[in-house]
Amino acid sequence: MPITPEPEAVIALDVGDKRVGVATASMAARLPRPLATLDRGDGFLAELQRLLEAESAGAIIVGLPRGLEGQPTEQTARTEAFITQLKEAVDMPIYTQDEALTSQKAEAELDARGTPYNRGDIDALAATYILEDFLAGYNRESS
Repeated sequence: MPITPEPEAVIALDVGDKRVGVATASMAARLPRPLATLDRGDGFLAELQRLLEAESAGAIIVGLPRGLEGQPTEQTARTEAFITQLKEAVDMPIYTQDEALTSQKAEAELDARGTPYNRGDIDALAATYILEDFLAGYNRESS
């Protein structure tokens, strides 16, 4: 799945009804890291745009939820509606990545650390896993 032209960095989003976890990675290092958790309120798009500029991001990866057997769900439809709005607000490529079990994996990792955390920490770490999965399947040679 090539990104053409290859951007300096990419941002991944774990979209929820109230919050959006955000992760980033440079395309050179390909090491995703949690960046922020944004509230889906009035200032959401402005704050996302600020993060895109600050990170020199040239593409957005959105985690796409599916049911346990890969079927679309109500949350899939809500995320697809979010992506439609996002495409109207930002001028850059937007890709989707299966987000199966990323939130559960994030919560398990945070539990294992033994330090306090909140829902926002789970969302940002889940976005990191979404980006990690996307980059694992990314083929630089075919771009």
